Amino acid sequence: MGKVLFLNIPAYGHVNPTLGIVNELVKSDQEIIYFCTEEFKERIEKAGAVFKSYGNTMNDPNTNKSHFNVQNINIETAAKFFNKKLSSCEKDIESILNQTKGIKFDCIGYASVCPLGKIMAQILNLPSFSSFAVFATPKEIAPKLVDEINEETLKKFPVMSTYKKLSHNLKEKYNITIPKIMDLFFSKGDINFVYTSKFFVRHIEYYDDTFKFIGPPIYDRKESIDNFPYSEIQGKKVIYISLGTVFSGVNIDLYDIFFKAFKDEDIVVVMTAYNVDLSKFNIPQNFIVRNYISQSEILKYASAAITHCGMNSTNDLLFNNVPFVAIPLGADQTYMASRSAELGACIVLYKDKLTPELLKNSLHKILADPNYHKNINKINESFRESGGYKRAAQEILNLSYVLNRDIDRQLERLK
Repeated sequence: MGKVLFLNIPAYGHVNPTLGIVNELVKSDQEIIYFCTEEFKERIEKAGAVFKSYGNTMNDPNTNKSHFNVQNINIETAAKFFNKKLSSCEKDIESILNQTKGIKFDCIGYASVCPLGKIMAQILNLPSFSSFAVFATPKEIAPKLVDEINEETLKKFPVMSTYKKLSHNLKEKYNITIPKIMDLFFSKGDINFVYTSKFFVRHIEYYDDTFKFIGPPIYDRKESIDNFPYSEIQGKKVIYISLGTVFSGVNIDLYDIFFKAFKDEDIVVVMTAYNVDLSKFNIPQNFIVRNYISQSEILKYASAAITHCGMNSTNDLLFNNVPFVAIPLGADQTYMASRSAELGACIVLYKDKLTPELLKNSLHKILADPNYHKNINKINESFRESGGYKRAAQEILNLSYVLNRDIDRQLERLK
């Protein structure tokens, strides 16, 4: 049995895409030691990995803000974010090494935004693979970030002092030279997984041969769906609304627009409102609102959707052939929405100009026009041709240093 170390940050958008890779590797006789925080323990273990917690530093919500609006980020925000993450690196490294003492790993995997990944790959001298839950290069979704945020512009902020101290200490202790700051937070491995197709990306020239486009992260996470009233949506026209888990409570006035737009419609609206207090609203009778819903399951019933257009949500909609109205709120969502619209899969609306009438009319348009379905089918075909998690597992097993044991037998299991 081979052994793989995996490091991630505590964020659903970065953990969920990796679970299918973990599961495929476990099926091929690999033991995965997966570090994250307690919040993600159950889903990581369901995928078949051995869960490990970093400890107090990563579990502290005050030092663990993993999200910022990549496209609108300024230098000050980036500097604060980088500084928080780098400040805890040494303690996290010690925790990982202490908990894995005596284990000989064959390779290491990590989320591209996890600065520990590239550092630990050097300390343990392991071949590596990286998971790019957002698109693989900052230049693809945030050219402003590339132009303005670099080590020269970061010099006037505390992060450079933190980085230099970390660099010095790790050189002294482990005799390694850590990458530049931006390379730690957009961290490539020997191979790099992107959860879309070459057809979907706008600038394929930004990606070298180490990037493997494996299609969307479609994986049965074995979520409990027993408490959802599926009998109430059988045979009815279902509209699904979700603003995700990160941005769901940021623009609460949007929910009022949703209620007003569809309260008199002959449809069932299934809506997630993750940790959102909707007590001040009168929720129409044709709405089913839940804190959390199994998105993959509900999309089997949906005729159309309204989404914030996060990468995972967009992939789920495209993979399930569900046309949608996109209301991007931050992070990679503007890119995902605009690219989907370019390919004819959706209509993009913007929250500052949104009205109930505009939203209702846009939804009816995507329901009535068959071209949205046709265009989504083209994208979906490119997804299915990308190989999915089975291809990802094959790529990892084929890493040049990995699994000197019976590779042929393990690859045979993936066929």
